[in-house]
Amino acid sequence: MLEAKLVAKSDARQSTIVHLSEQVAIGGEAIVIIGGPCTVENLSQMEDVAQSLQTAAVQAIRGGVYKPRTSPYAFQGMGLEGLEILDTIRQRYQMPVVTEVMAISQIEEICAYADMLQIGSRNMQNFDLLKAVGQANKPVLLKRGLAATIEEFVMAAEYIVSHGNSQVVLCERGIRSFDPYTRNVLDLGAVVALKQITHLPVVVDPSHAAGKRELIADLSRGAIACGADGLIIECHPHPEKSVSDARQALSLGAMVNLVQSIKPVAEAVGRKVYEPQRQLAKAA
Repeated sequence: MLEAKLVAKSDARQSTIVHLSEQVAIGGEAIVIIGGPCTVENLSQMEDVAQSLQTAAVQAIRGGVYKPRTSPYAFQGMGLEGLEILDTIRQRYQMPVVTEVMAISQIEEICAYADMLQIGSRNMQNFDLLKAVGQANKPVLLKRGLAATIEEFVMAAEYIVSHGNSQVVLCERGIRSFDPYTRNVLDLGAVVALKQITHLPVVVDPSHAAGKRELIADLSRGAIACGADGLIIECHPHPEKSVSDARQALSLGAMVNLVQSIKPVAEAVGRKVYEPQRQLAKAA
């Protein structure tokens, strides 16, 4: 990691706090939980998600509008219409939103509607895209590549920071293995290592790691016990009807229960699950 001059930790006490809004920050004492569907499908869906999650200790909403899909025939996302839905939700429910950027040409448009840019696993080493988001004035959630080493992951973050954007959050989302029982293998050892070698916040995506909803709650609790600064979890009003990643999506009720179960684990490791003060919104 000798070349990671900017993201490597120079002091054991050094840590970066990344602000999604005035109320929500990743990397402090509080655990930040980001929840929502894999894909934005319509306003009604996102209203249902926000209404449920705003009553739990969920600080931010996720939802994809540009989707990288293995098949060119699969649903690719709603694009600008989806961004407008996310913007409606963020304003109505006072919750920051996170969405994926896949191309340099999308950055300006997404920055106008979202609070955090996600670089997906497939783009972790898209170096031109990393340089471009490094010049954007938005926090970046950088997901680990599906076969990336820890060093490659750290150096991808270095690309972003070296181009001017220090607001980077690392996301462990599992790496590919020989065993098909889970979608990927969640590398909690990487969470511990990243917290030791970098000063950047680290969150965990148990949804893409497990690929099965019944595994997500236990993986989430394990991630917090290992020192993760937050979680990003897929949930949907009707998981079985989700147009993308239905098998790994939690119901909204299961998501609320999961959040409650995390609180004692967070307290046991000297953290807390914090819900920012916000006025509960009602659908228009």
